[in-house]
Parts: sequence; structure tokens; C-alpha cells
Amino acid sequence: MMQFNEISGLVIVMLLAGITIQIWLAIRHISHIEQHKGQVPEVFADKIPLRAHRKAAQYTIAKTRLNIFSAIAGATVLLLWTFGGGLEILNGFWQQAGWTNMITGTALILSFMLIGIIIDIPISLYSTFVIEEKYGFNKMTGKLFVTDMIKGMALALILGTPLILVVLWLIEKSGALWWLYVWTVWISFSLILMWVYPLLIAPIFNRFQPLEDQELKKRITTLLERCGFSSDGIFVMDGSKRSGHGNAYFTGFGTHKRIVFYDTLIKTLSIDETEAVLAHELGHFKYNHIRKSIILMSATSLLGLAILGRLIENPALYHGLGVSEVSVHVGLLLFILIVPLFTFFISPLHSAYSRKHEFEADEYAGRQSDAAQLISALVKMYEENASTLTPDPLHSAFYDSHPTASVRIARLQGA
Repeated sequence: MMQFNEISGLVIVMLLAGITIQIWLAIRHISHIEQHKGQVPEVFADKIPLRAHRKAAQYTIAKTRLNIFSAIAGATVLLLWTFGGGLEILNGFWQQAGWTNMITGTALILSFMLIGIIIDIPISLYSTFVIEEKYGFNKMTGKLFVTDMIKGMALALILGTPLILVVLWLIEKSGALWWLYVWTVWISFSLILMWVYPLLIAPIFNRFQPLEDQELKKRITTLLERCGFSSDGIFVMDGSKRSGHGNAYFTGFGTHKRIVFYDTLIKTLSIDETEAVLAHELGHFKYNHIRKSIILMSATSLLGLAILGRLIENPALYHGLGVSEVSVHVGLLLFILIVPLFTFFISPLHSAYSRKHEFEADEYAGRQSDAAQLISALVKMYEENASTLTPDPLHSAFYDSHPTASVRIARLQGA
């Protein structure tokens, strides 16, 4: 039976504070973009037409409004899972099967994940087939949407089931320091997944073909040699079958590092611009940004699991959040549900840390290629992806992993 206690009060306070800040920041963001959509910022006046600037403004506003709805829906779902008794009901359903704790817990967690996927479908459909469609970005068909969803669920089942079983076994068998053993398994699993992702997982969803443009390939190979970087290949991904957005990224690590360009990006940028974008990505590796991010993720997950280690046998956690009986699998789900309420308030620190990395990668690109070409590429990408040039500064500082367009280009120009 639900027993209101200090944990209940803390969760409610954090939930209300978080949702209030999210809505307030979103309203500020929308208002700021509305006020500036009538004129292209001076630094972009000769590069981006007013029509494209207005499109980016309306596109960003539409996405931000959807984010408000999504935040409210997410808060509602959290309340239903906890104070509404959702976890209690779902756990009771699986308890009736009479299975062992490990099997029951695994079934509970997997069904929780499946229900979460189903709940997210309406918002995903609206985002893809209404907003992205309206602004000319959606290339996804209904059949592909369903196929992707089925593949994703199957992959979650195949990878998640053994991981959940191992975690529950460790919690049950390894004593008070179970959280340390679980952390070791989790980090190992994450690193293995990163290593095999380019070879086994990414091809399930997309087709990757070796770069065929010989001139571009020669320029990229020269750049890689100049930067002392080795990779498992340069590939073009068929991103255009789902979206009109363009991008480029590195994937994997160790001997399985790959350079991947969206086919949409290859069509948009010149060879010089593509080289500059790649030089930026190489900057992330030069300054060990990936390694630093892994270390940070490892440290925060260790801290989180250590806290859970202190809470998982505390009846107040369960009774205060709508669950009558103490069980490790329900404790894991409760922790997963409430942790984002607290980490939300440190997201500006993470965003600032990410923006620092972007500035460092830009500086590296400016030294290894032509900064003017990177600026040109960024302008094209801002226009092509309908990225707003006038975000609300506070909203941007809170959320954005990349610097605002004007600030980023000013830094590249040496201002």
C-alpha cells in the first residue's frame, strides 16, 4: 500500500520543479525565436535566405512544442508507474506465474521496456509523419517505421535478456558489494557493444558502402595520414531512406573505428567542406573526447549504482513510490524511473562540457584543414537541417551540446 514519506515528497518536488523548468525554458525558446524570425542574423545575412531562416524558426518551434507535450506525458507516465500503482500491478501479474525471482524479474523488466516503447509510439509517429513530413525531412515509410520498431525490440530482447539475468544474479548472489560487480559487467557490456556496433548492429538498420568518390577518398586518406589516424574504412550510409537531414560521425573504437558519412551530406558539401567536417571529427579523437566521455559515463554510473546499493533494500523506497513489497527487480525499475528527475538539474554542466569539446574540435579542424571551408560547411548544414540561428540563450545553455551558430562561427573566424 502507498505510504507517503520523505522519498515520496522528494520525488514529487523534483518532478514538479523539473517539469516547470522544462516548460518555462521551452516557452522562452519559442518566444525568442518568434521575435527574431523576421530577420536573418547579420553574420548570416549574405549566406542564408530569409525563407530558410523562417523555415528553421517554424520547424524548431514545432519541435519545441512537441517537447512540452512529451515532457508532460513523461511526467504523467512516471506518476502512473509509481503513485498510480502501475509497477505494483505489473509485478503482481508476473508474480502469479510462480517463477524464480530471476525469471520473474527479467520478465518484469522486459515487459516494462516493451510498454515504454509502445507508449512512445504516438509521439514518434507525430514527430516523423507530421513535423518531419511538413518540413520536408521525412523519407520514412510506414512499413519502414514498423520494421525498425520490430528490429529494435528484437535487438533489445536478444541483448537485454542475458544482461538482465546476469545483473539480477549478481544482486542476489554477490553480497553487499553487488553494485560494484554490476558496474563492472555494465561497463564491459557497453564497451563490447561499442566495439561490435559498426560490424553487427548498424548494418541491421542501414546499408554501408565504401566511399566511391576517388578524389574525396584521396583527400580524406591524406588528412588521416596527416593527423596520424587509422580507421577500418570510410563508408557512406543510406541515411536518405529515413530522413533528409545530413550528418557525419565516427563509430566504434580500437581496430573497428569507422568513418561514416550520410549520403545526404555527401551530396550537399563540396570536397573541401567535407574534408573540413572530417577534420572536426578527428579533433574529437585527437583530444580524447570519446575516452573522456566514457570515463565520465563510467564514473556517474558507478556513483548511481553505489547509491542504489544503499537504497535497494530500504522499504521506504518501495512504499513511498507505490510498491508494497521489497524486490530487487522492482527496485531497479524505480531507480531507473526517478534518476532522470535528479540528473536533469546537472544537464547544463554536461551541455557546457560538450560545447567545450566542440570548440576544441573546431580549433583542431582549423589547423588541419581550412577554417573557412568548415564555416561554409556549417552554414550549409544549418540551412539544410533547418537549425535555428536564433535560439534562446538560456535554453541553449541548458540543453545544447553544440555552441550556437553565431558563437561557433565567430570563434572559427578568430573573433
